Amino acid sequence: MENKMAKKLKEQDVELKTKTAAKLDKEASELASDLDSTQTELDAVLEYSEKIRAMCEVKPETYEERAARREAEIAGLKQALQILEGEAMLLQGGDLRQPGLRGAAVSPHRD
Repeated sequence: MENKMAKKLKEQDVELKTKTAAKLDKEASELASDLDSTQTELDAVLEYSEKIRAMCEVKPETYEERAARREAEIAGLKQALQILEGEAMLLQGGDLRQPGLRGAAVSPHRD
């Protein structure tokens, strides 16, 4: 009788351990799936974070960029100076008449 009882207990123990092992295998596969999806989400967030940081970081200009920007600014200022000098010449030595509404020359009033 003791052998039957021990055998019965061992069979129940094996059955319980088999069920527990199956349950743990299922939980392990679910956790592995969760880990994969969480890792994918984390990778996407880190990639986005790197893009955002790259856009927000102030990067110093290279010498070439500064020089090119300065040259463009100087060229623009020279052009503006030429325009202003041309207008000054027109005002000093040119016709004192100013264009009217429809392009007709109108003499200024002299008092």
